Amino acid sequence: MEARTKAKAPAGAGEAHSEAADFVRRFEEAWARSDPDALVALFTDEARLVQPMMPTTVGKAAARAAFARLLGMVPDLHAIVHRWGAGDEEGVVFIEFTLAGTFGGRELSWPAVDRFVLRDGLVVERASYFDAARLGLEMATRPRGWRSMIAARMRPTLGDRQDGR
Repeated sequence: MEARTKAKAPAGAGEAHSEAADFVRRFEEAWARSDPDALVALFTDEARLVQPMMPTTVGKAAARAAFARLLGMVPDLHAIVHRWGAGDEEGVVFIEFTLAGTFGGRELSWPAVDRFVLRDGLVVERASYFDAARLGLEMATRPRGWRSMIAARMRPTLGDRQDGR
């Protein structure tokens, strides 16, 4: 992965690298707004999102509902991008970042890496990788945040696999 601030286009990969850099910029801007609509604007209508602790979602409406529930629990949730890189396959982008916000009256943050498959600059598929056990434990030890979890109708699905099966 290449550092976000030191990004250089590999030889012969100018257009693909430019599309990846543009997507990372839009990813940062969308997360800075902490708004489900801004996040969903990054996706195609049939986008598939796979992540720990929540069911796989397919389509913008399902993605928007999932982001709305997440932001209902952590309204100030935002992403801090550390590094990103374009994959060997066309349209694949990896972003290493930290999600941070306030849950149960205290700061909550966790590192993640997302793998995106893009088509025409929009996400067709996103797989998120992070330590769900650590995050679940942090949330469980903050009873002041439980009410927001119930209000957001969050039902973690610890059994969902990363590959969506």
